[in-house]
This record gives sequence, C-alpha cells and structure tokens, in this order.
Amino acid sequence: MDAITPVPTAEAGKPWTPPAANAAPVAPRRTDWAKALPFVGPVVLFIIWDLAVRLGFIKPILLPPPIDALGALIGGLAGGPLMTDFAVTVWRTVQAFLIAAVVGMPLGVLLGSNEKAYRSVEFLIDFFRSTPSSALIPLFLMIFGVSDINKVAIAAFGALLIVVFNSAYGVINARKQRVMAARVMGATRWQVFKDVLIWESLQPSFVGLRSAVSMALVIVIVAEMFIGADSGLGNRIINSQQVMNVKDMYASILAAGALGYALNVLFLVVERRIVHWSGR
Repeated sequence: MDAITPVPTAEAGKPWTPPAANAAPVAPRRTDWAKALPFVGPVVLFIIWDLAVRLGFIKPILLPPPIDALGALIGGLAGGPLMTDFAVTVWRTVQAFLIAAVVGMPLGVLLGSNEKAYRSVEFLIDFFRSTPSSALIPLFLMIFGVSDINKVAIAAFGALLIVVFNSAYGVINARKQRVMAARVMGATRWQVFKDVLIWESLQPSFVGLRSAVSMALVIVIVAEMFIGADSGLGNRIINSQQVMNVKDMYASILAAGALGYALNVLFLVVERRIVHWSGR
C-alpha cells in the first residue's frame, strides 16, 4: 500500500490562527483634533500680533514682536525679577481671596437661610457690588494708608460681596422639593439647614468663589498700580510703561493674564471634584 501523507496540523498546545492575508484590516487611528481647539485662539492672536508689527501697522517701540514679549516673559519667570513681582501679586490675591471665602460663604449661607434678613441688607450688598472697587481706593487709603494691608483689604472687600451674593442666593433658591421632602420626613430646621441648604448652596457658592478670585486679582493689580506699591505685577506694568520698556510691560501683562486663567481653571477642576452632583 502506498504511504499515506500526513496532513500538517497545528503545533501541540498552540491554537490555530488564520493566515495573515485573511486577517481583518485594522482601521487607521484618527487624530482627535478637538484637543487642539483651545490653542487655536492664542495661535491666531499671536499671528495677528506678529503681522501687525511686521507690516508696520504698529511701531515696534509701542508693540514689540510676540517672540520678544514671550522671551521676556519666560526669562523673567525663570528666576528673573518678574518672578518676584509675580509671587507678590499671587500672595496678595490669595490673602484677599481667603478672607472673602472664609467670611463670605458662612455669612451668605446664614443670610440666605433667613430671607427676611437677606432682604434687609440686599440693597447694601447690591449697591457696593455694583460700585467699581477702584472708586473706593481713596476711602481705603484714608482707613489703612499706603500699605500692603490696603491692597489686600480692598481686594477682599470686592471679592467678599460676590461670595456673599452667590452663597445667599444659592440657599434662597434651593430646590423646594428637597426642602419639603426633608420636612415631611421629620427633619428639624437645623437638620434642613445642615443637610439640605448648605449642600444646595455649594454649586452657586463655587461660581461665586471663581468670580471672586478673578475679581481679587484685578483689584490687587489695579491697587499695585495706583497705591504706592514698590512690588507686584501692577507696579511692574506701570513702571515699565513710564520708562517705555515695552517688552517688560507686555511680559508682565501676559503674566497677569496667565495667572488669572490658571486660577480660573484651578477652580473649575476643584468645583467638578467637590460639586460633582451639580445639575442632577
């Protein structure tokens, strides 16, 4: 008999796999361009800025090329004098914000829990909240004199009104269904306040805190410009403008803008982590 030719089989212990030619084609990965969208605005701004200088629409003595301003910014923050003024402004802003948050949130929640009490001071809150804080600089100069306390105090005052307003309205506009549900289940007024109203006020309170930190930064920089400061970004901006050091002036402006943006993003992240149930 003829010898039977053995049929090749898969190696023992290894599963059979189809030939590579029959493998399903792998779809190419698509680039997620949406992640680059936040950078479109800054890039367009710097392109327009550069073209305005190169084409002679604005003289370089008034507006330096963006690469020069960015170079001054990076060099100044990398251990240069700009870093010292940046740190001073950050510290004053943090002090003002902490005062506003520590005093404003409890005060707003307490006022909001008693609507009659809030209505009795609503005019004062809205009046001073609508008054530009820079208009109050002479008043704070008479009270605190030319000192760091003055700059922190006026920034804390402006930020405090925003925190109180948002915290109070967060409590006043708390979802009535949750308050009623708690009362139906036999909760006392203190339990309703502690377990419902405070939690309901967190989301608008964080909106107020985010606005307050931006307001504190703006007021601090304005105060550094006009209240006899010898340090800080505001002082650096105004001094650079007076001696026509435009590179340093624009670098300081960019540093102030970057600081404000970073603070806003930081509070957005914190808000999403702490008030993760917002809108549910």
